[in-house]
Amino acid sequence: MRTTKNISITVPPSLLREASKVAKLEGRTQSELFREALRRYVTQSQYKELQLYGRQQSRKLGIKAGDVSGLVQFYRRGVSKITKS
Repeated sequence: MRTTKNISITVPPSLLREASKVAKLEGRTQSELFREALRRYVTQSQYKELQLYGRQQSRKLGIKAGDVSGLVQFYRRGVSKITKS
């Protein structure tokens, strides 16, 4: 069973030239370059989704952005005391 699938994409010629240059400089194929770009895009999209969820939850709980660092430290101290006992 194949572990990859072929797809067809269209890109402007100037972008393809730039991608070809980058791939050549990095010693990898255009396919590898585009796979990496897609992985990064998906990861970035998931991160943005997580940030949105965090903002929604903090609004629900009345937590301000400046409070987060202190709350994380408070939580970590409490967890370390529980696990050390």
